[in-house]
Amino acid sequence: MKRSVSHTGFPAQLLPWLLPAILLLLWIAACETGRVPAYLLPHPREIFATATAYIFGAAGQETYAGRFWGDLIASSVRVMWGFGLAAVAGIPLGILSGRIVSVNRLLSMTVNALRAVPGISWLPLAMVWFGIGLKTTVFLVALAAFFPIYLNAEAGARQVNPILLQAGAMMGVHRLRGTFAILIPAAMPQIITGLRLGMGISWAYLVLGELTGVPNGLGAVIMDARMLGRIDVIIVGILMIALIGRICDLGLNQLLRLSFKSARRLP
Repeated sequence: MKRSVSHTGFPAQLLPWLLPAILLLLWIAACETGRVPAYLLPHPREIFATATAYIFGAAGQETYAGRFWGDLIASSVRVMWGFGLAAVAGIPLGILSGRIVSVNRLLSMTVNALRAVPGISWLPLAMVWFGIGLKTTVFLVALAAFFPIYLNAEAGARQVNPILLQAGAMMGVHRLRGTFAILIPAAMPQIITGLRLGMGISWAYLVLGELTGVPNGLGAVIMDARMLGRIDVIIVGILMIALIGRICDLGLNQLLRLSFKSARRLP
């Protein structure tokens, strides 16, 4: 069996790792040559040691040792609650807006106006409404994730050919069943795109939500490390969020493929 090779001649399985490898080599070169001071960009060896202590170290061994799993659970709960609320609201409203003109006229102006407001502008108001903790972070994550989920569901529903629904009606498929059997499967590519974008934005806005002074979480560690000048911990936190965000993206994509036949047909 032939090995998969890209059109450039580079093995397709290794291609996604090419850019990270190049960046890592440049990082090492910059540190080894002293072109970048260590207090601005620590050596990858130091980052690896900090990450090892953060994940596997014993509590109390050093400032951040052994905190990873507690921070991961706290952040994951906040992200999943916010993302779940955004999906529950965004998909139905997007589909309705994409198919019903009056609903689109009702929602479109308000949604697009709120979408233009920077997320950080909501932070003071959220703290007044919900205080410090879970509710504020969930609110900010849900608000940020809602817009890509809603807009992609709306676009997907609008692009479904009406002939498909008319053909279903002629075969005796009533409107509710047609929504789940015809409309949603046909709009699935855009819905999945919206969910994946929403998941990525959820992790991005996690840090903003954890600015409120929560005691644990990956974003909280990053902000705490900034106050202490621990650049190595900041970089470790960023890398952990990037890695976990990618794992969540893959997991979400796989879950959708297992749950919906129309998602399995996507590349």
